[in-house]
Parts: sequence; structure tokens; C-alpha cells
Amino acid sequence: MKFQTHKMDGSYAISRHSSEGVVVHGQLFTESVVVSWSHGVQPWNVSHFEALTEAHFNALLPLQPKLVLFGSGARMKFAPPSLLKSLMAQNIGVECMDTPAACRTYNVLLAEDRSVVAALLFDS
Repeated sequence: MKFQTHKMDGSYAISRHSSEGVVVHGQLFTESVVVSWSHGVQPWNVSHFEALTEAHFNALLPLQPKLVLFGSGARMKFAPPSLLKSLMAQNIGVECMDTPAACRTYNVLLAEDRSVVAALLFDS
């Protein structure tokens, strides 16, 4: 699916997504990434859903989101609550959904000027 490319007041929108990755500001990212409203795109060092650890979610804390959208790949999978406890302890909301839905939701919340982060996995 293709979206309009834009950067709103320092925020980074996802302009396109597919099963292979996402495009942000014309650059294709094919490995797992974190897209932040204020910090842009950074690698998320997790290769697949089963490899997730609490440390992967703890790495999102410095971004100071109010909400994390976890995109689990082509199919929606819930992240175990034990992996999310540091986010929950900081009152950071977490929504689990498939990666395409997380991309779409991220852009909607970004347009509403929300402090949102998308943590995205892609199926190999």
C-alpha cells in the first residue's frame, strides 16, 4: 500500500509498506525497524517473532512514546505480557497488530500529532 510521503514537524511518516519492508523518506528498510514520531527510523535487532525478548521492548523506552504499535509480521501475534512489563510500568500503551495494520495506524496517529512508535517485524 502506498501513502503520501511527508514529514510533519519533525515527525516521520511511513510512505509505503509491503511484506518486504517499509519506505520512510524515500529509503527502503527491509529488516525489523522502529519508526518514531520524533527519532526517525532505527534498526530493531530482532530477526523474527520467536526471538523477541524483554530487552527488545526496553530499547523503546528512550524514545519516550505514549503508545507503541507492535507489528508482528504478516499475521497478528500478541507479544507476551512478560516482555512488555517495562513499558507498562512507565504507563506506555502497547497495541499488537499485524505489520500492515501497525503501519497504517502509525500514520493516522502521527497525523493526530500523537507520541507514537511503530516497532515492526517483517516476514522473511
